[in-house]
Amino acid sequence: MHFIQNKHLVLGITGGIAAYKAAELLRLLVKAGADVQVVMTAAACQFITPVTMQALSGKPVFIEMWDSSISNGMPHIELSRRADAILLAPASADFMAKLVQGRADDLLSTLCLARDCPLLVAPAMNKQMWENPATQRNINQLKADGISILGPDSGEQACGEIGLGRMLEAEALLALVNAHFTPKLLAGKRVLITAGATLEMLDPVRAMTNLSSGKMGYAIAQVAADMGAEVTLVSGATTLNTPIGVTKIKAESANAMYDAVMSNIIQQDIFIAVAAVADYRPVTQQSEKIKKNSSTLSIELTRNKDILAEVASLPNAPFCVGFAAETENLLEYAGAKRKAKKLPLMVANLAGEALGSDENNVTLLDENGAHPLERAPKIEVARLLLQHVAGML
Repeated sequence: MHFIQNKHLVLGITGGIAAYKAAELLRLLVKAGADVQVVMTAAACQFITPVTMQALSGKPVFIEMWDSSISNGMPHIELSRRADAILLAPASADFMAKLVQGRADDLLSTLCLARDCPLLVAPAMNKQMWENPATQRNINQLKADGISILGPDSGEQACGEIGLGRMLEAEALLALVNAHFTPKLLAGKRVLITAGATLEMLDPVRAMTNLSSGKMGYAIAQVAADMGAEVTLVSGATTLNTPIGVTKIKAESANAMYDAVMSNIIQQDIFIAVAAVADYRPVTQQSEKIKKNSSTLSIELTRNKDILAEVASLPNAPFCVGFAAETENLLEYAGAKRKAKKLPLMVANLAGEALGSDENNVTLLDENGAHPLERAPKIEVARLLLQHVAGML
């Protein structure tokens, strides 16, 4: 679920090469269920056409201050009063200076000045323009005025230079806008999450692992950050991108994950153990590749530490949430694990249904019994899980 669903947004586009990204951003916003009205400056029309944005939004694009299609002739008032937020993407250095000065010499700047809703600004400019002291003073003033600054990103720019100043990609902006509307149920909380699969090396090229994709843990990390928490994600092997606003620590083996968790667990309010941690590892890791010298191969294994159990047994332990993936007797086995580790909450799911999938079907187990959730995308399961956690806290 996107919290921008059914929200009324004004997407303001100013002049800059990054305006081409606004088309993809608009497509994603509409796909997520937002009602989007596009307003463009004259300079923006030099980079992308209003026809493109009208086709994607399904609405006429506003450019001129004086528009007879608005009954009272005041689009700067009408458009802002219907909006839940105004998003400027891209926002040029010139336009941000206008915002600081309170200038209103075109429709978009007048709209921003006359608004009674939040303003979100995604800067986009050359690295020298971004680093200029005047731009930095303007950014600081916008933040002081309560305006949210989204980005910018660092990387290759249209001018061929590399540095800070390029506009965030559309997917990242969608996540940040969604986070803006997410209820801050975990504001002020520190959350540590493990996710992904662990790798237990047999030799330099082979490892014991499992089929965990990390999708559930990463979804929980993203939603926790959206809910206002300070999130640290200890990640095993996965190909997923780091969630927006989350600090990630890579830890691919069970021992590395144990060390990372125990080094960061102090002062955490919540610990959510989603990672599929190997129960065993080889006693000896071969320094050279194991050769095929016989038809069978014996490997001696030793037990890994139970990260969740050790965290739960700490003095002043954080609120601990475990995940139990079972192939049979789901509620019986998951319930027994919850009681044995003395956890306030266990999330149970059938392993075959969840591994690698974009959806999950889980049951929450706590002292009050079982709370089954309907099968849903993992981001929605994450939202429902964290709402339950917030309620228990």
